[in-house]
Amino acid sequence: MAATTSPSAYSRLSAIASQRSVHEAFGWLHLHQQQIMGWQEELVAVPAPPFHEHTRANWLLKFFQAAGLQGASIDEEGNCLGVYPGAEHRQSTVLISAHIDTVFPPDTPIAPRIAGTRLYAPGACDNGAGIVGMIAILHSLRHAGIEPEHNILFVGNVGEEGEGNLRGIRHIYNQKMWRTTIGSHLVLDGAGHEVAVTQALGSRRYLVTLTGSGGHSWTDAARPNPIVVLSRVITRLSKLDLSGTPRTTLNVGTIEGGSAVNSIPEQAAARFDVRSTAPEQIIRLEVELYRAVEDSVIEANRKSSFPLTYTIEIIGDRPAGSLAKESSLHHAIEAVDRHLGIRSEMRVASTDANIPLSLAVPAVSIGAGGEGGGIHTRAEWYDAHGRELGLRRALLLLLMMAGY
Repeated sequence: MAATTSPSAYSRLSAIASQRSVHEAFGWLHLHQQQIMGWQEELVAVPAPPFHEHTRANWLLKFFQAAGLQGASIDEEGNCLGVYPGAEHRQSTVLISAHIDTVFPPDTPIAPRIAGTRLYAPGACDNGAGIVGMIAILHSLRHAGIEPEHNILFVGNVGEEGEGNLRGIRHIYNQKMWRTTIGSHLVLDGAGHEVAVTQALGSRRYLVTLTGSGGHSWTDAARPNPIVVLSRVITRLSKLDLSGTPRTTLNVGTIEGGSAVNSIPEQAAARFDVRSTAPEQIIRLEVELYRAVEDSVIEANRKSSFPLTYTIEIIGDRPAGSLAKESSLHHAIEAVDRHLGIRSEMRVASTDANIPLSLAVPAVSIGAGGEGGGIHTRAEWYDAHGRELGLRRALLLLLMMAGY
């Protein structure tokens, strides 16, 4: 455990962990492992493809309503949310969230299967583990009658995966009533109990489209070819020096265009992904992308009366940010892990925590315990062995954040 753990944070955590109500919450988690797995099996059978998460949101809403969360509802963006009330005189809020969407398209066959402590199904781990972990923590709080100082906002959010562009959490922070009251944010995402994502990996994604008149490969050979010109753009960008610190990457994820081998295509398009922990590096590569496209199109059009046109569309924007090492939340993570005998591993990743971290709201993304594999494939699995330790970690951290 890191030697930088704040003595005051560890003392406060020890006081929290010694309370009878917390032991009762731990007891609930211990005695209901089979029920939690049953919820997870039921959950993953409910499809939640990108931009179509409403069925799963309604499934989760029933749990929030049964637990008596205040204002349990589904908002305009499709998030399922409700408030676990704190002391009446407190207006501040701690947010705990788990994304309900998956990467799988609507036609993906889903047939959950349990074998021992393992659940096999698309989305079993990402984010079946996080969602039922959040439900389990809610039930343990209710069972133990825990009354924190601050309100706890429970959210099952949409739009974390892929081109969802963090739209669910982004919507929460765009609402004045939440933006002005949320003081910290705990994200439950996937499995594991040692990792804490405290640094948000920023990314920006672009769709570049070149359009021309097209033509026959022989009779119209002098006309600019969008695929060729787009290839020149990619070649130029591939020669950029991206070595050094902070780490920055540029990827071409898709390229498409054309209809026949003997036709000059009318259109070609490619998707670019830029990532860095430093916002200024993302801006630098955006400038390079625009220059490469503009210069390549101008050069191609110089001797042609059939000019190409281009568009560059931003199709994803995940802001960078980081949790300060001297922050109370960072000290709380270290204190909880020290108390549980966990070796903390602070990491960089792109999660729902990107949004609050970019807004200077203390936030962290952690796993909900257990193990997982085959993430984002139909062979995905989750093993509940070790889940209890992960849930204890999440519960203690939440109580530290909520001022119990």
